[in-house]
Amino acid sequence: MSKTTLSPSGVSILHHEANEQDFVPVTENAAYLDLVTRHVESTLGSVANVFHEIVSEHVHLDILFIAPTPERNYHTLITCGMGLLPMTVPSGAEEFRYAELMLCLPPEWPLSQESFLQEEHYWPIRALKTLARLPHEYNTWLYASHTIPSGNPAQPYAATTKQNGMMVSIPSTVEQLQEFFSLSISEEQTVHFFGLIPLYKEEMDYSLKHGAEELYGKIKHAGVTELVQPNRKNICKKWFGLF
Repeated sequence: MSKTTLSPSGVSILHHEANEQDFVPVTENAAYLDLVTRHVESTLGSVANVFHEIVSEHVHLDILFIAPTPERNYHTLITCGMGLLPMTVPSGAEEFRYAELMLCLPPEWPLSQESFLQEEHYWPIRALKTLARLPHEYNTWLYASHTIPSGNPAQPYAATTKQNGMMVSIPSTVEQLQEFFSLSISEEQTVHFFGLIPLYKEEMDYSLKHGAEELYGKIKHAGVTELVQPNRKNICKKWFGLF
């Protein structure tokens, strides 16, 4: 269930409410995993590991891990499973019914099973999985420039960051973007790969007041990408007169 209100900039804000429904487990689709893996490896590099989901609802979500290289000196994490089901898109956006999400982590970021027990290390993976499942859970969609808070009210993702929301973006860390962005599965199904950019409260508020496109322009100008930087400069803090 969802309802729509308007922000001060006139942008629609979707308020999602949990659906009352029975839990129906789903399993991994090996053929789809193979297709996405081969697509990712042909454009970004070898998949070093796959974080397999044990219990899944709505869709089975694996996370593909690409290790840092001299050319891409960061970990790249990509969902695999979100694109198995179509999102509920508005009229005219049917081309973008299927999607996967990605973000990047600094090369020193701990990625062991033990480190994932600490939210300060696990929160980017949690955010990927939560947002990849969101369209199917609430019958909505994700697209470039959409912003999503981490809860209602929004809370920081972990004690080690003040960031509390995400913006969906066209990936900016991918050199072969044209080849990477789209994966044709069939005539009816083309999967698009979007990035996630962690945001601060002031950046989320700026988007509501001035529009996501205005925020996206500021983000690009500041060189902010889908590479997670928990304590990067808040590009909208000055706009709110906080320093």
